[in-house]
Amino acid sequence: MSRVKRGTISMKRRRNILEDAKGFRFGRSKKEIEARVALTKAGVYAFAHRRDKKADFRALWQTRLSAGLAPFELSYSKFIGMLKKKNIAINRKMLAELAASEPKAFEVVVNQAKA
Repeated sequence: MSRVKRGTISMKRRRNILEDAKGFRFGRSKKEIEARVALTKAGVYAFAHRRDKKADFRALWQTRLSAGLAPFELSYSKFIGMLKKKNIAINRKMLAELAASEPKAFEVVVNQAKA
């Protein structure tokens, strides 16, 4: 039986892995095994951090709201409690945006919640 050379598929796989690892530092961009490990870890981190991003943004909005509520001598938790009691359904993202860019409109919302 004649000899079959199977280098093309292996080389294609290797080339694709190293191409995906382009920009990684040191051996992680040059060596196939290290690149494969680095890509696997990168995928795991990307998956986890897509979920973490949601918590990070929520924390940012809470901080911005706290800063916006300081002149009204209100805490974040009391303000959110007031909104819930008055059935004012504005999400934290929009409230934080109002507090940062439209202080007059935010003041109206705070007064509605207090009343």
